[in-house]
Formats: sequence, C-alpha cells, structure tokens
Amino acid sequence: MLKHTIDHSTYLSLLEIRDADKLYALINRNRDHIGKWLKFPSLTLTSDDSKAFIERIRLRYSEGEGYWLGIWNENELVGSIGFLYIDQENKKTEIGYWLGQEYEGKGYVTSSVKALIHYGFDKLHLNKIEIGVATENTKSRVIPEKLGFKREGEIRDYEYMNGRFLNRVMYGLKSTEWNVL
Repeated sequence: MLKHTIDHSTYLSLLEIRDADKLYALINRNRDHIGKWLKFPSLTLTSDDSKAFIERIRLRYSEGEGYWLGIWNENELVGSIGFLYIDQENKKTEIGYWLGQEYEGKGYVTSSVKALIHYGFDKLHLNKIEIGVATENTKSRVIPEKLGFKREGEIRDYEYMNGRFLNRVMYGLKSTEWNVL
C-alpha cells in the first residue's frame, strides 16, 4: 500500500524522505503526549532521526517486512499507522498507530485501521491481525474494541518506559470475524 484515500481530505501514504521535517515537527510537538505510551519520541531527537526512520521503513516496505504510513488530512501529517511486521508464514501482522494530540477524536485512526484491515485481509491474504495497547491507554484501546477485535490477553510488564513497567493488552481479529463497519 503506497497510498490509500480514506475520504475527500484524508489519505494514507508511505512516508517519504521529504516528509522527515513534518514527521519530526509532529513528534516534537507531541513528545510528552505520545511518549506516555510509546518509546520512539525519546529516540527521535532531530529531523535526521526521522529521516533515518523513513529510510528504514522504505527498505522494509520493499522487502515486504512491514512499514509505516503517514496519516494525512488536508495535506497535513496528523499521525502514523503501520504493519509492525508481516509474517507470511503464519499469515498475520500487528497494526501500530499514533496520532498528534490535536487531531484526536476526529476518526482518523479508526478509518486508517479499517483501511489496513481491508488491505491485510484482501490483498495480503492474512488470517489474523493483532493490535497491542498499553493497558492504561484507554483512548487507544477503544479502536480495536470498536472494530470487533477480541481481547486475547494481557502481558504483564511488557515494556519498561518512563521509569515504570507497562502491561499490554493484546487484541486479535481473524479474517473470518471481520465484518465491514
């Protein structure tokens, strides 16, 4: 998936090197907000870090190993979503996503996750898509719950961040369970 139109003003596209400054600016503005749940803001200290990230994901895309897309609205980068990996042998993947705080509550993530679900099941012929979310991240947990994912369990002390361990809730959706919403 290089580019996918969501609606008249929102689309997903594979991040390009020219997007590095926009990506860095969005992360930098939302460093504390995103950093509560995800590690990458603490590792993204300059626009060059964003550029290196984009170079890595473009290589992973070319090798069919997973990738990140920009979530764009009115040509403004509002967040990112992607397949953390693509496991063709076991026919599954995991979706990750994040959004700038100023863009929350507008349906960008929900519609973007739906697009990746369709792509994963229809084009990649996957059997299962997973989403892992920090247990306390209630806003993010709404997405898989709203889209029909099943809660499959909780992994204790999954990740150490900001001086504490975070548990992670794992959600799964099989292709046979997916109903278009």
